[in-house]
Amino acid sequence: MSPIIRAFFDRPTGSLQYVFHCPATREAAIVDPVWNFYPEAGAVTTESADEILGYVAVENLKVVRVLDTHPHADHFTAAPYLSDKLGAPTAIGEKVTIVQKLWKDLYHLGDDFPTDGSQWDRLFAEGDEFMVGEIPVRVMFSPGHTLASITYVAGDAAFVHDTLMMPQSGTSRADFPGGSAEDLWNSLRAILDLSPDTRLYIGHDYPDDGAAPEYMATVAEHRLRNRHVKDGIAKAEFIATRAARDATLPLPGRMLAALQVNIRGGRLPETEADGHSYLKIPVGKFEPR
Repeated sequence: MSPIIRAFFDRPTGSLQYVFHCPATREAAIVDPVWNFYPEAGAVTTESADEILGYVAVENLKVVRVLDTHPHADHFTAAPYLSDKLGAPTAIGEKVTIVQKLWKDLYHLGDDFPTDGSQWDRLFAEGDEFMVGEIPVRVMFSPGHTLASITYVAGDAAFVHDTLMMPQSGTSRADFPGGSAEDLWNSLRAILDLSPDTRLYIGHDYPDDGAAPEYMATVAEHRLRNRHVKDGIAKAEFIATRAARDATLPLPGRMLAALQVNIRGGRLPETEADGHSYLKIPVGKFEPR
């Protein structure tokens, strides 16, 4: 089965969001939606999520799931907002509970912060399956970028999040807390063992100003020309390349804000007496890059 896929791009974070739907039933799922955050103002807005809502309405789609691939470090997830608007359950991979425990300690959140994944309606395990209309969807555990990352294989398409970039750019970083270049290699090879004509939809692109993003290439295209993992590149070479590249990358500017929202399933901390939420930034726990 071949889902119809629409990509949405958040240029400030380079994030790709997707809506895929079954052409026979018009049932749909949303993948990795963005809740816009402006760190200079401490403001959150919903223009990206509202663009998705507009598309869903115009196309007369029935959204049955709102899916995240992992707890994002560069943007807030809009999953709860869209879930409330559309009446669709949220989901993420079951290893998110380990990420919650890790970042709970980094943020010093206290014993009352739940780390059982209860902020989502469903936690997926490796090999779980579900349907979006007549489109079968299978979950692949794909750690490396984070230790909780998963891939959604939907018919002849796969949403591979922060594993692969476009072939000319290579792969995603693996240097966040809980990340692993070796785990990422294993995840990449499993993705590249899918059928050669599988369409792979990535999580990020960073085009020049005014240029459109690129976001899809097939398994065959990646195996032929991905600069980091094309056929013929060995595991040790990949790990060395990834480690050298990661050592040059600054931490994402929104990371310390985003993770404390995203381990809450895309919700701000509880409001205080003045009616506002406050983000908690750990000082001195990360080295400047």
